[in-house]
Amino acid sequence: MLFGALQAFYGPAIPALREEFGLSPSAAGLALSAHFVGGVGGVLVFDRLYGRTGNRRMLGASYLLMALGAAGFALAPNWPLALAAALLAGCGFGGLDYGLNQLFAVGFGHRSTAMLNILNAHFGIGAVLGPALIGAVGAEHYPVVFLVFALANLPLLFCLRGVRDRPPQPPQGRAAGEVSGAAARALRSVLAVFVVLYVLHVGIEAGVGGWEPTHLESVGHSAGIAATATSVYWLMMTVGRFLVAPLALRFSPQAIITVSCAGMTVCLLLAAVPDLAPFAYAGVGLFIAPVFPTGLPWLHRAAPHARRAGALVIAASLTGGVVAGPSLGKVIEWSGVRAVPLLLAAVSAACLAATLWLTRATRTKPATRTKPATRTKPATRTGPVT
Repeated sequence: MLFGALQAFYGPAIPALREEFGLSPSAAGLALSAHFVGGVGGVLVFDRLYGRTGNRRMLGASYLLMALGAAGFALAPNWPLALAAALLAGCGFGGLDYGLNQLFAVGFGHRSTAMLNILNAHFGIGAVLGPALIGAVGAEHYPVVFLVFALANLPLLFCLRGVRDRPPQPPQGRAAGEVSGAAARALRSVLAVFVVLYVLHVGIEAGVGGWEPTHLESVGHSAGIAATATSVYWLMMTVGRFLVAPLALRFSPQAIITVSCAGMTVCLLLAAVPDLAPFAYAGVGLFIAPVFPTGLPWLHRAAPHARRAGALVIAASLTGGVVAGPSLGKVIEWSGVRAVPLLLAAVSAACLAATLWLTRATRTKPATRTKPATRTKPATRTGPVT
């Protein structure tokens, strides 16, 4: 929950940041960009050290980086130092993003998909409560919120004894270096499509969150309804992950993600109808919710020897969040705000196509049936069994 709240603090604090440091809107928005850039760096560093340095030490370092960065952001006397602190907090954020998702993906066996959805649902709770907290105390008091966040991270350092310090051994079979050329090419294709799926789905998530209020106002809804509908969208993402957790024990990840991509495509098409748009966006939040946490166990089963696969897709998801805003903004300049749901529906359809391709590419072939062995007469026991 703290992890989710940190990402959500920056946006509501922008008015106070602009007044305190004399910033333009785009300059104030660099705080969140610095946070995401640091997040990508944290993912890559954690992945480099994964398996070499103990998991408890890496998670503890991530908590400390988030705490130091948040405290630095609260106390920074000028904007360059504030950006550096946001970058530092982002490094801890990225390390924790990769570390917790990686550990949950491999640590709970067949329950990993359900547990990942519960983990990410609590991230969503933090993301919903973070802006509410800033709003309750007032944006001008954002330093107090960041300092309290920094202090709240420190007790977590004493809660790491339940984490296994080393990753479990990979499944028996060929080592990663012994994979045949054809299998290696197929694995690279699977990883590439997983990366595409994650970049596109995070682009949809960020695109709806960023442009839903503008689109709703452009089709005749009031600013209050637009803001409320956007909050409901984020809330439905959290609800969706809790709802999927029990379903993940009965249905495969590929089935869940296929239904999710199809559902959000339909909802985005319905969002083009002005009267239905607020409800349709809520449906998008519900359907997109399971994609990120459900895809990771599927990836680990599809590429058990590709240790860096998780880092690739998590870094891709963070990159997708950075790229989505300006990319979608350029397209909207050409097509107009009313085309937002249709543009995102096209991206969602690409997610569905990628999911169907991955389902086919990672489908395990059934074992060849063999003729049952001829039953033989058991040998006569002549001595003690050893």
